[in-house]
Amino acid sequence: MTGTLIAECVLRIATALALLGFSGCASDAPLPSGQPSFYRNLAEGGQLDPAAAQSMISGYRANNGLGAVTLDPDLMKLAEEHSRNMAARDKLDHDVGKAFSQRIRGGRFDAKVAVENISAGYHTLAEAFSGWRDSPPHRANMLNKGVTRMGIAAIYSPKSKYKVFWTLILAAPDDKKS
Repeated sequence: MTGTLIAECVLRIATALALLGFSGCASDAPLPSGQPSFYRNLAEGGQLDPAAAQSMISGYRANNGLGAVTLDPDLMKLAEEHSRNMAARDKLDHDVGKAFSQRIRGGRFDAKVAVENISAGYHTLAEAFSGWRDSPPHRANMLNKGVTRMGIAAIYSPKSKYKVFWTLILAAPDDKKS
């Protein structure tokens, strides 16, 4: 008799679990759309999500007692141009094309403070951010007290050993030059 009771209990539990599973299939709740954009593999044709980057960097700054940064269209263009130049030359360098100081003073963005992080070989935003966070000079740039704006770009280069070239520019406008 004890074996029969155990079998009945197991059958009831299995039936209840099956019904719960079917009810989950009939739910009106939206299904998850996949992984977060900061895990998107840009070496497989993915696109950088600048808003996710801005949120990630602003959150990191907030955790360290600093203000958020906002996306700036001129800094976005400068970051993209630099990443494209590095990818075209298959070279990781702040001075590919023009030196950073020349690029930032090139007329698009009058900055009182400007810093730049570059990298190559990271395939996701999460990897690039972690690399910068774990490098003292790059971390210092992301935690620069004076910056309020940012631009970021990641360019895929299929023939490069690096595959993806990254540029992050953090700056503050020079209000005196307006």
